[in-house]
Amino acid sequence: MHVIEADEAVCIGPGPVIHSYLQVPAIIGAAEITGCDAIHPGYGFLAENPDFVEICRDNSLMFIGPGSGVMRMMGDKSLAKQTMKSARIPVIPGSEGTVADAAAAARLAAEYGYPVMLKAAAGGGGKGMRLVGDENEMEGAFVIAAGEAEASFGNGALYLEKVVPNPHHVEVQVLADKAGSVLTLGERDCSVQRRHQKLIEESPSPLLKEETRLEMAQAAIAACRACGYENAGTVEFLVDDQENFYFMEMNARVQVEHPVTEMVTGYDIVKEQIRIARGERLPLTGSVRTRGHAIEMRINAEDPDNDFRPNTGVLSRYRLPGGPGVRVDSHLYEGYEVPVFYDSLLAKLIVWDGNRPAAIARALRALDELIIEGVVTNKELCRAILSSEAFSGGAPTTAFIEENMPKLHQAVPRR
Repeated sequence: MHVIEADEAVCIGPGPVIHSYLQVPAIIGAAEITGCDAIHPGYGFLAENPDFVEICRDNSLMFIGPGSGVMRMMGDKSLAKQTMKSARIPVIPGSEGTVADAAAAARLAAEYGYPVMLKAAAGGGGKGMRLVGDENEMEGAFVIAAGEAEASFGNGALYLEKVVPNPHHVEVQVLADKAGSVLTLGERDCSVQRRHQKLIEESPSPLLKEETRLEMAQAAIAACRACGYENAGTVEFLVDDQENFYFMEMNARVQVEHPVTEMVTGYDIVKEQIRIARGERLPLTGSVRTRGHAIEMRINAEDPDNDFRPNTGVLSRYRLPGGPGVRVDSHLYEGYEVPVFYDSLLAKLIVWDGNRPAAIARALRALDELIIEGVVTNKELCRAILSSEAFSGGAPTTAFIEENMPKLHQAVPRR
């Protein structure tokens, strides 16, 4: 749909991303053909590639995002952790840098105590990540995680962290201008995940007390200043049931779930990115007070009955929900063929209301109105999650889907 609606579109290659969206010469060529002076990288592909940032600069193009130095620092998860630790921001106990091999990882795990998590040093998004429950699992997990990291990021280096019990995934949206001013736009709770991939996000977090919320915002501001951050970004934390929070990583880009924050703050984050990139100052600093409650559901072309296997096909019917407090970000239309080349995300369904129970009710109504036919989606799973007492009655942890899948599966209508 973005190609259909665009004033001008430039072909950069065939469907496979290795031949198109990851082809830097093709992207730069498209910029030169159109005569643009800036490139917005979105939230995938080259969005966190520091080499691409430098190539844009060398071709007199403004990259709408942070500088390459900051991106390299935050992109190396072990270096990012060291930087935050130096700034006295709480970090998860673990290796000071990367671990050389499975034996070294096992020695550290014995020191910290199992379970531990192996993570890719050069990336995120759940790739190159393995939970290790005891020493007998270490060697196999290390080989698999390193191989996955190498395939996903071209770098198989891993680091090790102690597992935080019953963790909640909470992140703070930040904006930082060229003058060093920082503004936080509240937090998002992204704990409902499958395979370390976010599925439902909400703001504000149902877990945090106001005191913790303020402390986390201050930690996010300190994180930005510690690395000299500029533009939009997200500081991600793991939080335990006692609301102790630990720095996990910083995403040096806009995120898929940024509309949740836009709904509770009124800020257009992409617009702010462009303003910052062209040198404008932030109108406010500190922390914005949020209003109401927002929830985002990622509607994916995947089959929850078959291990969330991606699904393709042609959309035979497509109808969007509407009404106050409902937003849909999507590229779909009837007759659209879901390709095999990209992420399975079809649509982001975002709702807002005055409080969490009202937002959940509005989300359920919007899901009922949403019609996507021709491909298998996770819509009914999202409905089962939001309808469950486990979700509405508390603050889910990152193990929510795994722990509740049998009950959720029973609640999903069979096709």
